[in-house]
Amino acid sequence: MNRLVAFLLILFSTFVTTSGLAFLLYKNELGRLRDAVGRGSLIANLDIGPIEYADSGAGFPLLSIHGAGGGFDQGLALAADLVGGGFRVIAPSRFGYLRTPIPPDSSLAAQGDAHAALLSELNIPKAVVIGVSAGARSAVELTLRHPDKVAVLILIVPALYSPTRPVEIEVNRGNKFAFWAVNAGGDFAWWAAENIAPSILIRFVGVRPALVAAAPEAERGRVMSFVRSVEPLSLRFPGINIDSAPELRELPLEQITAPTIIISARDDLFNTLPAAKFAAAKIHGAKLIVYDTGGHLLVGQAQQVRKAIRVFLASAGVIP
Repeated sequence: MNRLVAFLLILFSTFVTTSGLAFLLYKNELGRLRDAVGRGSLIANLDIGPIEYADSGAGFPLLSIHGAGGGFDQGLALAADLVGGGFRVIAPSRFGYLRTPIPPDSSLAAQGDAHAALLSELNIPKAVVIGVSAGARSAVELTLRHPDKVAVLILIVPALYSPTRPVEIEVNRGNKFAFWAVNAGGDFAWWAAENIAPSILIRFVGVRPALVAAAPEAERGRVMSFVRSVEPLSLRFPGINIDSAPELRELPLEQITAPTIIISARDDLFNTLPAAKFAAAKIHGAKLIVYDTGGHLLVGQAQQVRKAIRVFLASAGVIP
């Protein structure tokens, strides 16, 4: 009996010590992440309200509009990964993300107007506009409502309206946990899943874990970097809430005159391909590129995506 008690005490002590170390690691990491997103951005005080943004690099202006779970930091990373250098990148945090509050009107049209107002505030008459995932919605609104502001429109895995099959996320046990973490604004739950069961979060962001496991090390690192970019979840939760309940409707896409390129993947777990095809059919002259594999993060396709976008920008006269 004494040996059993001693064993249980050792087991309990080990559990407490391990839990304490894990929580300490989490607190340190959360503090570092909060510090990181607290630097590197500016605030533009617009009529619509304050908008957080980053302004980085030099060259032709590029407005990088992040998807759900993002912010200015994700916008900068997406521009670097999918477009490459040689641009002045303007990366706003959309409504409810990081230091951009939610205004009384948080509609997609208002988001498009906010993008236009930010460009005007920065004395940028025209920019290349890239909208990724949920960010494609306000990119399209900007292009429709302020066509003079958009030199080229780039839509990546666009979470747009489709009359046939809507953009959606599959329901399974792992995604239910991830949904719970997001709905609770749970920083610790996201951090723990990232360290203990990353495949849950990989699937939650629209990619099959097996695809990531088979990818080169650099691509696996890019995927995990994206997963980490959602932290601190609590600072992005209000924006995720807005993106989770969009009022998607058919827009007059045929009125878009800016050169447009749209990219998606057949195995995107968010099912963006029908919306991509629909938009490409509606926008006159739009170029549609579809990869067989890659998922929502276009795993293994980043180099090809960057090349295709730069060739398209060159054909539009934006880059030599």
